[in-house]
Amino acid sequence: MADSATHAETSAVHRPQPAFSVRTVWALLLAVFAAVYFSSLFTPPLLDDVDAAHAQAAQYIARTGDWVSPRIDDIRYIEKPPLPYWAAAFLYRLTGAENAFTSHLPNALAMLGLAWLSWLWARRAWGDRAGLYAGLGVLTSVGPFLFTRFIIPESILALFLLLALYCLLTGLEWNRPARIYWSWASVALALLTKGLIAPVFFAGAATPYLLLTGQWRRWRALKPLSGFLLFLAIAAPWHILCGLHNPDQGHPVGNHPTIGNVHGFFYFYFINEHVLRFFGRRYPHDYNKLPALWYWVLHLVWIFPWSLFLPALVFAAWKTRRRWLQHLRPDAGQTVDFYLDNALREDVATHVLRLKFRVRTIWLLTLFTAFTLLFFSISTNQEYYTFPVWPPLLILIAGVVASIEENRGLNNGHGSRPTLSTAWLTGAQSAFALIGVLAAAALGWGLWQARHLPYVPDIGTLLAHRGVGDYTLSMSHLFDLTGPSFAALRLPAILAALAMLIGPLVGLALRLKARHVAATVSIALTLTIFFIAAHIAFVRFEPMLSSEPMAETIMQKGSPADRVIIWGEQSEASSIIFYTYRYFNARPTLLILQRCGQNGEGTTLLWGSCYPDAPDIFLNENQLAAMWGTGERKWLFAQDTDRAKVEQLLAGRLYPTQSLADKELWTDRPLP
Repeated sequence: MADSATHAETSAVHRPQPAFSVRTVWALLLAVFAAVYFSSLFTPPLLDDVDAAHAQAAQYIARTGDWVSPRIDDIRYIEKPPLPYWAAAFLYRLTGAENAFTSHLPNALAMLGLAWLSWLWARRAWGDRAGLYAGLGVLTSVGPFLFTRFIIPESILALFLLLALYCLLTGLEWNRPARIYWSWASVALALLTKGLIAPVFFAGAATPYLLLTGQWRRWRALKPLSGFLLFLAIAAPWHILCGLHNPDQGHPVGNHPTIGNVHGFFYFYFINEHVLRFFGRRYPHDYNKLPALWYWVLHLVWIFPWSLFLPALVFAAWKTRRRWLQHLRPDAGQTVDFYLDNALREDVATHVLRLKFRVRTIWLLTLFTAFTLLFFSISTNQEYYTFPVWPPLLILIAGVVASIEENRGLNNGHGSRPTLSTAWLTGAQSAFALIGVLAAAALGWGLWQARHLPYVPDIGTLLAHRGVGDYTLSMSHLFDLTGPSFAALRLPAILAALAMLIGPLVGLALRLKARHVAATVSIALTLTIFFIAAHIAFVRFEPMLSSEPMAETIMQKGSPADRVIIWGEQSEASSIIFYTYRYFNARPTLLILQRCGQNGEGTTLLWGSCYPDAPDIFLNENQLAAMWGTGERKWLFAQDTDRAKVEQLLAGRLYPTQSLADKELWTDRPLP
């Protein structure tokens, strides 16, 4: 009896206490969210290319009430699922405001949802400390910060897929049928967010998980019939209606065999945008693929700084690889030693259930991560395509870090022999300190080199145009930075240098003093300050990234009867189209492109322009020359790369109005 009492007391002593209360944890998470995500919703204005282009699709829905067939510049744009556009359109109607805040709010709210779900999942699997770290990891990783600056659906997709996985796991573990239905519904919403990859990724993880755990025998609990009907009820209507609204209509013959056929939405969306995109044969071919080495290595950047703990995660997984199956399958049973070791616990059943939940969490998230990463290593890809695997990786990292800090094993729970020592954490913290010192030194060197250079507000005029990846990768413009451009970034560079110099060193000191919670939280706070500095720098790039000031010029100096003409692809000045949409009463902007891809095959409006009822907004150079200076006032936008062509074509008839970074705006007659 004395031995039993002693063992119970020891177990109680080793039971980890909550690092913070739930209220304190969420005060911290909300403060980080407000600093990193919410505050950045107000600036800069919508960017050219995909940001303002996708906002145009939402703008069209909000104005017309056509929730089936989005349009950009009055041209069908049906290559993407509609849910992100619906969310922005709903906010436009709700608030009456069409701006960067309402356009980017869905992505920001998705990040808050990911932080909440990661906190909840890690907390139930590993405890309060792991929940805190998972939430902080989601909010302070480099990749999520970078790829929520513009309108792409990855954060929303990641939220729905993580919710689907969580509901599948908890629905089966706790025998809650409602959770299973939530899983089916979440996959359907993910499908409406990003397309067919959503159910593919979910099935790629769920199928082997059910086989490994033996839960496939409980197939009735998965609600295969009623759940699938719910899935269809959510996902199918838009696809059916869009197919009916955008049928085969005998497209005009273009310069590609697909365009010359009579394919409508179903071929375009399912075959061209899914199957052919996977094999790199999508038309038009305006996507690139990361080299294999960079594809894998860059994931260390996307989840940095938490990727510094990946070695601990990998080693822990390797060291415990033989013991996880003990708790994975219900028919595997537990060893006698396991029950003897845990017989004196206050609540053996609760401990075993929590341990099983933790093990199955590890398996499910690992399978999902592995399948998704392998999928995109084969398919065409962009840097942000693997966004959905980042929160699962951060949850797993949070569990390992918390387990090491609490000095307990990863396999047998509280009070067992630690799987890894805290030296793994000290090593990661030391690496972070080294990276911080090097980053601060690099920023300091740049500041010193630019100390005598004048501040130039239009940073775009100081950038190189190296065209890495022909600008078909989302991060291509980072390679355009030059030394002189650093003079425009003094304030954010100083703030970032101080954060990266002080924060990691303070964290290392705390780690060496075994103040582990403070050390780990210091990593998140360092990145929070760094991201604030990064956003200030991002705003400085506004003249290069957005043409919104030119839209303001047109509306201030022109009249609603004027016409705007863009030389080339609409995405090159999509922010002008967005911000002048109401001013010109939704009248489409003219483009110097041939309809149906006969010239300018890379246009995002290629497919929609092939429909017979597409508006006649596509001009050639001869038509532009003939109309220039006649009728209503014309405004002409062009990139610097096309400036010589414009000046040659319209020599003597151009009136320069505004220069912005590498962009020019002319009108065809003197301004009053």
